[in-house]
This record gives sequence, structure tokens and C-alpha cells, in this order.
Amino acid sequence: TYDVCEVRPGPNLNMIVGANGTGKSSIVCAICLGLAGKPSFIGRADKVGLFVKQGCLKGVLEIELSKTPDNIIITREIQVVNNTSAWFINRKPTTLKTVEEQIAALNIQVDNLCQFLPQDRVGEFAKLSKIELLEATEKSVGPPEMYRFHCELKNFREKERELEVNMHIREIESSDCRGISIIKFDIRCYRIRRWHLFTKSNLCRDKTNSLEKMRQRIERYKQDVDRYHERKRHLDLIEMLERKRPWVEYENVRQQHEKVKQSRDQAKEEVKNLKEMQSPVTKKIQETEDCFKSLDMKIRDKAAEIKEISQKCKQKQDALEVKDKQIEEIHQSLRMKKDEEMDRQRRIHNTHKMIEDWKNELNTIAVCENLQPQTDAVNNELKELQEERANIDSDISDLRTEKMNQTREQKRIIDRLEQLNNMMNMKEENLKGRFQDTYSALMWLRKNKDKFKNKVCEPMMLEINMKDNRHAKYIENHVSGNDMRAFVFESLEDMEMFLAEMRDHQKLRVNAVCAPAQSCAESLPSRPIEELHRYGFFSYLRELFDAPHPVMSYLCSQYRIHDVPVGTEKTRNMIERVIQETKLKQIYTAEEKYVLKVSAYTNLTLSTNTALRAAQFLTSSVNTDERRQLENQQQDILNTLKSLDTHLATLFERQKQLDHRDNELRQKKKELLERQNRRRQLESKIAVKYDSLKQLEQDAIDLEKESQQANVKIKEINIQKARLVTELMHLIKNCISMNILKADLVLQSAVVAAEKNKLESEYKAASVQLKAAEQRYHDLDDKKRVLTENSKELLKKARQVCKLSPDQQLPKEFQTAFQALPSTLEEIDAFLNEEKTRASCLTGLNASVVEEYNKQTQEIEQLTKYLEEKKNELDNYKQNISQVKERWLNPLKKLIEQINEKFSNFFNSMQCVGEVDLHVENEEEYDKYGIRIRVKFHSSTELRELTPYHQSGGEKSVS
Repeated sequence: TYDVCEVRPGPNLNMIVGANGTGKSSIVCAICLGLAGKPSFIGRADKVGLFVKQGCLKGVLEIELSKTPDNIIITREIQVVNNTSAWFINRKPTTLKTVEEQIAALNIQVDNLCQFLPQDRVGEFAKLSKIELLEATEKSVGPPEMYRFHCELKNFREKERELEVNMHIREIESSDCRGISIIKFDIRCYRIRRWHLFTKSNLCRDKTNSLEKMRQRIERYKQDVDRYHERKRHLDLIEMLERKRPWVEYENVRQQHEKVKQSRDQAKEEVKNLKEMQSPVTKKIQETEDCFKSLDMKIRDKAAEIKEISQKCKQKQDALEVKDKQIEEIHQSLRMKKDEEMDRQRRIHNTHKMIEDWKNELNTIAVCENLQPQTDAVNNELKELQEERANIDSDISDLRTEKMNQTREQKRIIDRLEQLNNMMNMKEENLKGRFQDTYSALMWLRKNKDKFKNKVCEPMMLEINMKDNRHAKYIENHVSGNDMRAFVFESLEDMEMFLAEMRDHQKLRVNAVCAPAQSCAESLPSRPIEELHRYGFFSYLRELFDAPHPVMSYLCSQYRIHDVPVGTEKTRNMIERVIQETKLKQIYTAEEKYVLKVSAYTNLTLSTNTALRAAQFLTSSVNTDERRQLENQQQDILNTLKSLDTHLATLFERQKQLDHRDNELRQKKKELLERQNRRRQLESKIAVKYDSLKQLEQDAIDLEKESQQANVKIKEINIQKARLVTELMHLIKNCISMNILKADLVLQSAVVAAEKNKLESEYKAASVQLKAAEQRYHDLDDKKRVLTENSKELLKKARQVCKLSPDQQLPKEFQTAFQALPSTLEEIDAFLNEEKTRASCLTGLNASVVEEYNKQTQEIEQLTKYLEEKKNELDNYKQNISQVKERWLNPLKKLIEQINEKFSNFFNSMQCVGEVDLHVENEEEYDKYGIRIRVKFHSSTELRELTPYHQSGGEKSVS
């Protein structure tokens, strides 16, 4: 609806109300989205781009918030294409997080339904639980610390509850474990007894009986303790065997490492000897390589010298070609001078011939006859033509100006008719939006008017045209809504045919009325309006509008609009006098309608007054007289424009004829002037040609002299060419000698290369043997390295098993114990399996039996200390809860009492009952506190809590 909208609310904005489509949601959405709210808070769309007006690519929100010392201005630019937003604070770019911090500092909560309630989320408010409603109220209207105190209370109560449960469990364990847990044999038995401790808190807690039972059970299970110690001895022997085994493995690998090391050292010595044998061959190959490189360098130098000499030869050849081109240019220049002299002689001949021809023509021309009379006649006719053309141009200009004025007036009339048509279209759109069936019937009627014998008027709301739109409310309050959208027929037969078509075939619900057979449109009022002026009346209803004759006749007959006066505020102020003196049955004041009746029993005049409704249908009235007058003016202008176009066409045709005659006269005048000027032109041309001839004779060229100069220049160039040829021959000789030296060096290089290849073949054969020896050395070295790593790993493992540090030697007690044990892996494994078998026969024993007995006293002491600490901690929590509860609950009760007082007053003003109270199930359960809303909309019902199910949608919205 709006492209740009600016709203300036007061300091206590509480509600936004208005009719559908007036923009309430535009303001609410702007407040939410402009204050960093999410689209889900509004309940309309899930993307911010959908809130921008259709057809636009960008939307801008700007909100100025009151803040001390300076206000802050928050701006949000929404891009539709990629659904993104840009934020600004006081016109400076910023981030969403910064905006959220600024808004939170002002305690603005657009996600809190108790502070910000969009129309589309009213139902969600009713769905809030009592607990949620309390939290939202604390956040929105309570002091800042109220919600914090509530959260602290809930946390304190949760800790208190945990401590109470924990202490209860510990009390059971401290009294029962001392007499029972010592006798468990394995983990499963222990868990079963602990389960009984948690479920049966009434077990025996007497210390003396528990200790006596403990001693009896220890004596009864002494054999199990002995078997446990025997099993412990076997396990110790197994542990010692497992400690010695890695040392034996380490010793075996170490011995292998020593053997491989000796073999590797022998292979290393063999590689050294082979390398010493290859050293002389390598030196000789290096000498041959140096010699080959030296020869190759000399060959490169000779090649460079040869290339340099070749370039000099090329330069000399290029210089000889330049000299040849210079000689050719001299010959070409001489030929051009010869051609130029021949062209001069030819032009001299041609000039002589042209002068002779012009002289002959000049002699043949007779004395020029007198052409002045013919020239004067032509000039006079041209003058008359120019005068006529000027008159025609003036007439055309006047006609064009007139046509422009008529066109401008035509456009003004068309624009005004379009405005009137738009007003009619607005009325039709209003009809379509409110009464779709009536609109469909209207469209059918306009296409089928030929089916009716008499005139049919469209719905009255379209046919009635108010003279002043301010008076539309009187007509709409006087005529019923059904008649306002009714079709008006002159014939009852036509009306019945129309209704049969609409209701039976088209299935449309429409209204139709029939004008009275005898017209009532001109009915006279009971008294002239002038008699009523003293009461403030200014007109009867009939004079306030125009309408077709059938419509006016029906309204006069049915509603007596010709006899219902309309008054002003003056009428309202003296209404009792008006009623008593005028005896009118119906009257209208500025804002009210009065209906007067005489009681059949008391003969007293009874009056009822109702406030006038605002006009809905007739505010866009069309002035039919103005429209008819504009259409007549439009037709007159069309006729005038057609006459002007005809006159202009005649003038343009005459103008064309005058232009043609003007061209003919000007051509004739030109020919007469050319005949007079021909003799003077010939004499002038002959004089010019004589001057040209004289210049040509002076520009003669001496060809013999030019030829001698050319020969001198050619001779000088030939001397230079001879000198260049001599230098070129000398360079060629040097190049040949250099090539001979280069060929000798290439042969020497080939001999050295052959020697080098022979030595490299011998070196390669020796290298194969060296490579094999090196490979054998590397294999043994890798094997030694692997054995070294294995030895280190086994030594590290052996030390770890014996729990020794890297630099610590094997203790003597281990050495003494290892001497009594087998010395090979096979014997150790056999002994180890035997001991494991014996130990496995002694199963069902657990070291925890002994450990539990030793730990029991220490555990009881620790448990007693723990219970004391928890008791003190629980007392502290209870004290904190009491303090925070007092600081939270008293302000909360006062706040809810204020809300309840206003809520009850509002409901009392609607003759309903409403209450708001603090709902408490258990005073210690602070997370169960809530606000309860109870309402009663009917006297026959009782107060009921506001829920999403009991009340209707309207009752929930009101609440």
C-alpha cells in the first residue's frame, strides 16, 4: 500500500488499532525487524525479503529510540535478491550483534509476547503456560533483578534437592557398609548388597553386632585367604618368568647382531679395495675429459671467428646492393625528367589549340541582342509569386496554431473523462470486492441489454451521483443496503426474466426492484424547503444527487426522498422545537437521523435517533452533466480539427504549385544571364591561357646537362663498388683459412673422444663389480641396523618389564632370581605354561577381600567428614534461598496485584470478570511458580482459567 511511511508514536505506545488493510502490520513488522527481531517473531513469513513491497528490490527501515544523553537511530537495509540485511547505527555501518547489544541495553524484547504481541501471534499468547507467562512478565515489566532472582532461586533449590538426596544415600551407606560390604567376594556380590542398601534403609545399624558378624565371617573364610596367598606365590613366579623372558630374547638378538656386524666390516673392506683399484682409471678418464673440453672450446672459438667474418662479408654484400640501387635511382631520375619535358611540350601544343578554338568561337558570336525586357518580366513574376507564398505561409502558421490549441483542449477533455471513468471504475471495484454476485450480474447485463424491452438501470450505487460527496452518508443511511446494490427495471416482465436468469441459470444471489408505473420522480414535497430554513434545513434528500429517471422514481416512491429534509448542527441544537413545530416523520441533522412516530394509544410523538454511518459506496460519484458536456465538447473539437486539416491540405497543394513555378522562372532567368556573360567568359579564358602558356615556356628542362650530371654520379659510385669488392675478397680468404683450422681441431677432438669412450667402458666393467660389493655391504648394514633397533626395543621392553630406567643396571636381586630360572626361551615358555595352569586352578579369589578390610576404617572416617561438610553446605543453601526469596517474592506479588487490579477493571468495564494471580503448587518448588489468568464472559458461567481450549478465539484475543 505504501512506498514511504513515517510514524511518530508518543512516549507510551501501547496498542495499534485500525481497520483491515490500513497498515497496522506494516508498523508492527517495521518495529520488530528494525529492532533485530526475527521474522518468526511476527508469524507471517520466514524470510526478511518477503516483507519488502512487491516489485521493489530493496526496503529500508529506520527507527529512532529515545535514550539519554543522545537518541540512537537504527537503520536496516533489506535486499530482496539474496535475502540479506545491512545495519547502521546513527548512519554508520555496524553489525547485527552490536545492534542486539544496544537494544538489550534498553530492555527491548521483541520476542517476548508480554512486551510485543503481533496480531498473528495472539493465539500463541493463549498457549503460554503459567510458568512461561510468569517468566515473560518478569522480563517485560518487572525490575531487571526480578528475573535474575527467580533464576537464582531455581538454581539454589536444584542444588538443595541434590544435597538432600545425596545425604540420604550417604546415611544409609555409612550405617550399613561397615557391617556388610566387608564380606563381599567379587564385584557382582558387592553390587547386589549395595542395591539392598539403597532399597532397604531399615537394615541393622548397630556397630557391635556388625563387627561381630564381620569377625565370624573372616574366620570362616580363612582358607580362602590361604588359597589366595598360594595363588599369589604362583603369580609372583609367573611375573618373574615374564620378566626374564625379554632379557633372554634380547641376548639372542644381540649375538646375531655381532655376527652380522663382522660380515658387514669385511664387505666394507672389499669395497675400499675395489675403489682404490679404480682410482687410476678415473684419473685418466678425467684427463681425457679435460683435453676433450679444451679442444671443444677451441672449436667454439674458431666457429665464433668464422661467424664474425661471415657477418662482415654479408655487410659488404649489402653495401654493394645499396650502391647498385643508387645507380638505378639516378637512371630513374633521368628518365623522369625526360618524361616531364615531353609532357611540357604536349601541354604547350594543347594550350595553343584551345586558344585558337576560343578565338574562332569569339569571332562567330554576333553582337548580343537585347535580353533586358525578358529579364524584367521574369523578375516581376517572381516577385508576385513570393508575395503569394508569404500569405500562404502566414495562413498555414495561423491554422497550425489553431490546431495546436484545439489538440491541447482535446487532451484536457480526454484526461478529465479518464478521471471520471476511473471514479466509475472505483465504484465498480468496490462493488466487485463487496458483492461478487452483483458484479457478475452487472457484467452479464452489459452484454445482454438487447434482450430487454425497456430500459434497465445498473445497481443504484453505480447510478447515483452525488453533487457533494460529503452528503453521501445521508443517502446511504436512508436507503437500505439491499436496494443500494439492486438493479432497477421499468418493466415487471423484464425484472422477472432477469431474476430467472440470474437465480436459476447463473446461480447468483442478486436484488432487483421495479420502478412504479406512474413516475414519482417529480413529486413535490409537503412544504417548500424555504419554510424550513429557520430550523437549519438546507435541502431535501432528492436535491443532493442525480440519478436516472427510473431510479429517482423508485426512491421517491419507496423512501420519499423528496419529502425528507437534511439539516445542520443548528437543527440538532433545536431538535425538540423542530419535532414539535414541523411534525416531520423523518429528518437528518449533521450527524444523526431522527424517526418520528405518533403513539396510537397516547397520541404522543415518539422519536428515535441513530448516529449516521460513514459512507461506503457513493463517495466516488461521477457528475453525469459534466461528463455529457465534455463528450459534446470532444465531438465539436474533432469536427474543428477535421475542417482545419482540410484547409491545410488545400494550402499545402497551392504552396507546392507556387514552388514549381518559382523553380521554372529561376531557371529561365539563369539561362538569360548565361547568354549575356558568355563573351566576357571567353575573353577572360583566352587571357588566362596566354599566361599559362608563358609559364610553360619558361619551365623548359636541359636534358643534355642532366645526362652529364648523372654520368658523373654513376662513375663515383662505381669507384666505391670496386673498393668494396676488394675488401670482400680479403674477408673470404680469411674465412677459408679459419675453416681449415676448425676441421683440424674437429679431427683431434674425435681421436680424444674415442680414447675417452674406451676408458669409460673399462671403468663401467669395474663399476659393476664395485656396485655388487656395495650392495652386499648395504644389505648387511641394513640387517645390522634392523638388529640394532630390535636389540634396543627388546632391551627397552626388558627394562620396562622390570620397571628400570634407561641408565639403570639390572638389580642383583633380579640377577639372583634369574639364575634359579631356566636359561632358554623353550624352557622358560614350558615353565611359564605350567605355573599359569596351577594358578588357574585357584580361581574364585579376589584381592579386594583383603583390601576392603584394610580400607574399611579409613572409609568410615572419610564418610563422617563428608556428611558433615554436606550438612553445612545444605544449611548455607537454605539461608541463601530464604534471602533471595524475600527479595523476589514481595515485589512480584505487588506487581501481580497491580496487573490484577487493572485487568479486573478492564473486564468490569465490559460487564465481564477477570482475575490475575500468582499460582503456587508448592512454595519450595520455584520452577513451578506461574501466573494464572481466569476470565468469565457470561454471567451463567464461573471463572475459568484462560487456556487454548476452553475459550473462543475472540475471548482469547480480548483476554
